[in-house]
Amino acid sequence: MLLKNDTQSFKLSVVIPAHNEEGCIESTVMGLHRVLHEEGIEHEILVVNDNSKDRTVEILADLSARVEQVVYVNNTPPNGFGFAVRCGLERFSGDAVAVYMADASDCPHDLVRFYRVMCERNVDCVFGTRFDRASRVVDYPKLKLFINRMANLFIQMVFGLRYNDVTNAFKLYKRETMIGLKPFLSHHFNLTVELPLKAIVRGYSYAILPNSWTNRTTGVSKLKIKEMGSRYLFIVLYCFIERWLSRGDYKQSLPAHGLQATSTPVSVRQG
Repeated sequence: MLLKNDTQSFKLSVVIPAHNEEGCIESTVMGLHRVLHEEGIEHEILVVNDNSKDRTVEILADLSARVEQVVYVNNTPPNGFGFAVRCGLERFSGDAVAVYMADASDCPHDLVRFYRVMCERNVDCVFGTRFDRASRVVDYPKLKLFINRMANLFIQMVFGLRYNDVTNAFKLYKRETMIGLKPFLSHHFNLTVELPLKAIVRGYSYAILPNSWTNRTTGVSKLKIKEMGSRYLFIVLYCFIERWLSRGDYKQSLPAHGLQATSTPVSVRQG
């Protein structure tokens, strides 16, 4: 299947981890499906029910019965964000996969832009940044914002990156890229740092696009700041050690057209 501009298209999988999200999961899934369908993008929405105690699984059962592109699985213990995402990453069927938040903090139209850029530029990954002039952030809690910026600044300094939002979960990866990032080590939200840092360290090409973010209006955030500091630091140090001691063992042989900077707002980098 080809896009109108004759660039290669592919099936898109979207992995959504969901724990006690009865207040928003239906609107999130249906809003995403509606946009992808209108854009003519072949897709699968794979929701991972992560030991929910509310009506989340009932809603998912109904959605999967009504919408062919919606699939759900139950994550068996151990539970938690990282395990739920990893469950989805082992089961998706598409040619590329994005991680998408159940609380609708991510925007479906941003995912369409990510998809189009991956098709057009043939990059291995597309990374979002919420901290660009073209980005739009709504109601980001001040404490979390401060910690986020300090954490990303630390990562930038350690790895010498210009990319300023490594902790952003909203990213798109080709299937073969995701396979190349294994084995996964993170059990929690630090998976959002492990995936892009491994992609960069292992030499995959990537584009950087601004994306929007809106704070949830229902449910409760699952991120526990006090519990995550050492886990994020572990992953950052692991990837740093891999970068300097692997001696290029993971380095990819990349096509030249995936590495060139362009005059468009898209930044393309080689890891």
